Amino acid sequence: MLLIGQFDSPFVRRVGIALRWYGYDFEHRPHAVFRDAELIAAFSPLRKVPVLVLDDGTVLTESFVCLEVIDERAADDHGPAWKRLLLPRSGRARLEGLRLCGFAVGAMDKAVTLIYERRVKEQHPGAEAWIARCTRQLSETFALLERERAARPGPYLIGTSMSHADVALCCLFTLVREALPDLLAEGGLPALRAHAAHFEALAEFEAIRQPFVVATE
Repeated sequence: MLLIGQFDSPFVRRVGIALRWYGYDFEHRPHAVFRDAELIAAFSPLRKVPVLVLDDGTVLTESFVCLEVIDERAADDHGPAWKRLLLPRSGRARLEGLRLCGFAVGAMDKAVTLIYERRVKEQHPGAEAWIARCTRQLSETFALLERERAARPGPYLIGTSMSHADVALCCLFTLVREALPDLLAEGGLPALRAHAAHFEALAEFEAIRQPFVVATE
């Protein structure tokens, strides 16, 4: 398989972590959406990342699509009851994992929007109101996720093993800590901080990581 996109993108990173967690070999091309747009266009006219190219040449976009296909393959390879599956294939635990992922991935989207509004478009008229809106959306969603994480005393959000929800929360927090540190008060969000510290220490997360940069050209 081929995974396209830089690992400072939380969307690309969560796909890379899943591949690594399941033990699937893949080639990684760290193309940036601005600088390398035409290289990405050779696989997807959307020029967005992640792009996942399967062994048969099928091209997938959007992290949730990539992860669904990867999960399905893992379930086919090891059985739907395999304990390392990052989300159950059915049932209440799957619903809860998808619910938490929805909030985390939505916050990722707002974080990325805010990063580019601040760093790329900040001088444009009217940007201030949009920046304030994104900041509020992100901050309030962080507050929700902090409550959700604090309500679960164990190492995992769902059940007794890592899930996509754990990966999503970790990738989100790391992105904001590196790219928007002013949104994180000193010592604030302790449950999310501890969550990210725990998972960033795992080999799969250490292998799928790069410093955050805004590549605009």
